Amino acid sequence: MRVLLVICALAAAIGLDEIRPGVFRTPDDRFENLPGFDFEPRYTTIAGYRVHYLDEGPGDGKPVLLLHGEPTWSYLYRKMIPVLTAAGFRAIAPDLIGFGRSDKPADKAIHTYAFHVDAMTALVNTLDLRDATFFGQDWGGLIGLRVVAENPDRFAAVVVSNTGLPVGDGPVSPIHSSGNWRAFAEWKRANEAMNAQGDMPVGALVAKTVGNPALAAAYDAPFPDARYKAGPLILPQRVPVSPDDPARPANLAAWEVFRKWQKPFVTAFGDSDPITGGLDRAFQERIPGAKGQPHRTLAGAGHFIQETHGKQLARIVIEVASSAGAAR
Repeated sequence: MRVLLVICALAAAIGLDEIRPGVFRTPDDRFENLPGFDFEPRYTTIAGYRVHYLDEGPGDGKPVLLLHGEPTWSYLYRKMIPVLTAAGFRAIAPDLIGFGRSDKPADKAIHTYAFHVDAMTALVNTLDLRDATFFGQDWGGLIGLRVVAENPDRFAAVVVSNTGLPVGDGPVSPIHSSGNWRAFAEWKRANEAMNAQGDMPVGALVAKTVGNPALAAAYDAPFPDARYKAGPLILPQRVPVSPDDPARPANLAAWEVFRKWQKPFVTAFGDSDPITGGLDRAFQERIPGAKGQPHRTLAGAGHFIQETHGKQLARIVIEVASSAGAAR
């Protein structure tokens, strides 16, 4: 018994939190005392994984689903959530499987586009979201737009920022901009090197992009070491960039839904994101519900726009949701 206790103590000391073979769960103490992040964690089980989500505001408030991308987590929405809830909305911000406080499968093969769409669809169904407004950025947009297109009756409005819905015609299709191609290609090559090394400097990457070194610790919190990082490492390689990409048929089908979408659809992109700049035009030009909407280009906003313009984004979401009859 004494030997067993010593082994358990050593395991805890070195952070061995492999809850079953190949699946890691970040210790709770990694998330203590994060600045501006005192929300109550909530959990459900999807596909055998524990999935974390925030659910703030009045229970009977109209829901706003906030999806983060790669390599961030729901911490990214800490500035938007209080503004939304103060306006009477119910703000729901999950962590993708492999991110944040959600379980982290170490097998990169698990982290397909379809896997994450299915997981977030399951969460939407579990929470029985109706008349919801969706907001997504980065991979949160790629995943969430599929969820919306495949479950249109559950959503009343869409707001997207610094994202796209690629169909395999190029890195940033359907808008082909040489600047976008070059910026994405550079990021993809850098990420390939990270995959070869088996690690990604998540906190440093986000902090450098935003220009705020103090953010590094919060974005490193979900990842005690490289074993936890399969999701962040592989998702950049899952962006559909070729006609034979397995996500192409489903994304083309999603575009067919959006080409008939009459509900409010609003873009709020930053003016300083080299990868997604210009992709807002694809949505504005192709989606009927985007016509005549108050689209925004936020000055001084880079890729992780929620960090620098969170309150402004929240007010945009409130305006759009209210115009869709989604506020009380």
